[in-house]
Amino acid sequence: MRIITTTQDLNAFCTELAKDPFIAVDTEFLRETTYWPKLCLIQAASPTVEAVIDPMAAGIDLSAFLELMNAPGLLKVFHAARQDLEIFHRLTGRVPHPLFDTQIGAMACGYGESIAYDALVQAMLKRRVDKSSRFTDWSRRPLSEAQLAYALADVVHLRDLYPKMRDSLAAKGRMSWLDDEHASLIDPENYDATPESAWKRLKLRKTQRDYVLVLQVAAAWREKLAQARDTPRQRVLKDDALFEIAEQRPRSAAAFDKLRIVPKGFGGSRQGQELAKVIDEALAAPPEGDLLPDRGPPPPTGAGPTVELLKVLLRLQADRHGVAPRLIANAAELEAIAASDSAQAPALSGWRREVFGAQALALKHGAIALRLRNGQVETFTVEGPN
Repeated sequence: MRIITTTQDLNAFCTELAKDPFIAVDTEFLRETTYWPKLCLIQAASPTVEAVIDPMAAGIDLSAFLELMNAPGLLKVFHAARQDLEIFHRLTGRVPHPLFDTQIGAMACGYGESIAYDALVQAMLKRRVDKSSRFTDWSRRPLSEAQLAYALADVVHLRDLYPKMRDSLAAKGRMSWLDDEHASLIDPENYDATPESAWKRLKLRKTQRDYVLVLQVAAAWREKLAQARDTPRQRVLKDDALFEIAEQRPRSAAAFDKLRIVPKGFGGSRQGQELAKVIDEALAAPPEGDLLPDRGPPPPTGAGPTVELLKVLLRLQADRHGVAPRLIANAAELEAIAASDSAQAPALSGWRREVFGAQALALKHGAIALRLRNGQVETFTVEGPN
């Protein structure tokens, strides 16, 4: 087993990796008690070489490997890549590309929306994944041979999994089905840690202007403090507390003490005083313009039953084609289709239209209908005028 702890060895390893068409990549990190993830190990395997890289080794320079993460001619293969990409984005300011995420690929292979890695390896490679070291504190040194072998095995399986999945998708003509999901995954906005963008991670419960404004400034305040302290944002204030603050809009420190979810004593703390001032200033001089510029039109009144029918059709078509429903359409797209035949929804173009979109419009206009036959939902053509 190759363990890399020096810059010289890492540079040599990267030279070898660069000769291959793809590399499988995984990381081990800790962030239970921090805001920023602490990178503890990097595992990499190509068709010809494999190694564990120790980024915590004294004096090691990761530059050569980080350059590979953005080498245009080298495909990077991950499974459930989001957190790994966040780490590399923080180190380089760029999202690794080009890439292939086997969890996304699994959606087009009929394995569901978020299959676990060990289940996917079992299904496609008929191998059992050793999980004995999954609770390891990866920041502790030295790591045992068993722990390092456990870490390396993840990318060894991934390296063997990718060609099999790629060939299966290519044989079915489905490689392009993953393009939108991969494009979304590498969108730098996903990894934007700007405090002013923090509210976008929260699911709005209301859209009134004052509610949204207070939620935005409170979320930004929490994010700044969490980053400065390098502590999880939930340890500063929980999401539910932010929602209650947005609802009640306290403009003085004392007003926090009347809130149910905000921690007791918060109003009397320096943080409570700071947040009250931020909220008061925002409400006293609110910004001009739309606070929700990306918000689409609301679904028309009475569209609820149509959306529910489209959900049934989506599940039916997904099952017929052996693909995860989320890869075809999400709830927002179904609402948009219910509202307009010309909605700017991916489900109404390309392969998604063939699999679902055309049927969705036909169902919406009564050209086809759903029925239950022998315990199974099916579509049928409606005869006569609609």
